[in-house]
Amino acid sequence: MRALGPTFRPYEWAPSTADLAEAAGLEPVEIVRFDGNVAASPPRSARPGAIAGALARVHTYPHGGYPDLVDAIAGYAGVEPENVVLGAGADDLILLCARAFGGPGDVVAVPPRPTYSLFAVAAALTGAVLGEGHEAAVTFACRPNNPTGSLDPLPEDRPLVVDEAYFEYCGETATPLLEDGVVVIRTFSKAFGLAGARVGYALADAETAAELNARQAPAPISTISAALALAAISDPPDVGLVVEERDRMAEELRALGLEPEPSAANFVFVRIPEPRTVSDALLRRGLVVRTLEEGIRISVLDREDDDLLLAALADVLDRPAAARPVGRRARLVRATAETRIAVRLGIDGSGLVRVSTGAGLYDHLLEQLAFHGGLDLVLEGAGDLETGDHHTAEDAAIALGQALDRALGDRRGIARFGDGVVPMDDALARAAVDLGGRAATEIRLEHDPGLARHVLESFAQSGRLALHVESTGRDDHHVAEAAFKATGRALRAALRVESNEIPSTKGLL
Repeated sequence: MRALGPTFRPYEWAPSTADLAEAAGLEPVEIVRFDGNVAASPPRSARPGAIAGALARVHTYPHGGYPDLVDAIAGYAGVEPENVVLGAGADDLILLCARAFGGPGDVVAVPPRPTYSLFAVAAALTGAVLGEGHEAAVTFACRPNNPTGSLDPLPEDRPLVVDEAYFEYCGETATPLLEDGVVVIRTFSKAFGLAGARVGYALADAETAAELNARQAPAPISTISAALALAAISDPPDVGLVVEERDRMAEELRALGLEPEPSAANFVFVRIPEPRTVSDALLRRGLVVRTLEEGIRISVLDREDDDLLLAALADVLDRPAAARPVGRRARLVRATAETRIAVRLGIDGSGLVRVSTGAGLYDHLLEQLAFHGGLDLVLEGAGDLETGDHHTAEDAAIALGQALDRALGDRRGIARFGDGVVPMDDALARAAVDLGGRAATEIRLEHDPGLARHVLESFAQSGRLALHVESTGRDDHHVAEAAFKATGRALRAALRVESNEIPSTKGLL
């Protein structure tokens, strides 16, 4: 085995969430990661149904490769299928290009730092040395650049490999130059939200693509990952909200007296003195950024998480101006010997909801309650599903109720009372809510799929609310779903702000 040499530095993975939590003295579910440049949430297409067919055939090889995915990528990128090379993420394709174009003693050119560190790693693994572009066997460029986000001019050297991992956020591409000795590398890990699936692709002229495919593994991605990618590319991401949030975050950073680099990607890079000190202080608050020698790189998530980081950064730097989370919001973690549930709730929301605990039907029912309640909710966690759904579904409902109670505070100004009526095919549900602070339930479901009534009761008890629900119908799923939707509609009305007064003649709730 050829030695790599004393100067070789392998790619450095960020620590695991569990290790970061241990270092911060927190639970893993309390860690919010701004260090991966990934999407804030998975794509809508990442559902069990998307991989059901692949799972049914997981015992077989993908004979013939993935022509459907290759065709879909070609259509998306505006090229022909013979121009496409699949890989296990962009990193796999960077390594492929390095070994295809370079070798021992060759020169590989990489733009001046800071840029993506895997280029230098790939060159070293082939036995090449870093040098200038005009004498290089191949030149690498990252556009938009990681970690700065800059949209730099393309080098004129050929052959040129352009890493366009963040292409969707800027819309500029080097694909018109494929016939001029340029190879473009892209990924499903960033805008498409499939970082864990490890799917990427390269675009090259037909001859170069054939050579790259000849040097690639026979099946570089899994059948399950291919199914996820095919589902995702059929519904391409709309990155407009990410770009808008990125620009807002940059403006808030400037309000803190910082100077973020102009970014065409889904992150911002801020040059600051002693970046390690700052990132360590943020970690103690459960917030993880990417630390580099020159500063910190912050991935754009969503407004709720981004404001949390901006507020913490203001505290760490002892500066008054910062975006502060506003409105009726709450975050909490409920951990028992059986489950661990993390909740992020915004009462004044727009129905942006994600519930993921593994308790399928009850995740779905809580999603319906939150969506029709007009709440913004992220509820994630895990439980002892091997014993059934009971503990997980119950604790998810308890945690949601606790978050609602916390977000309401003294409940000043709310309408307090609300009701809702929801028909759903054969089912009809009526619900009424009193947010007066006393827990009580009267729930009658003509048919219950198992735990629906108990989940509603658990939510009402921990949320300190009175809940009356009646739902009738022939199908137990419809009866339960209508009940949860009606509860959401009743909550929406009860949560409405009407005044600045405590809604009780007693003067308190």
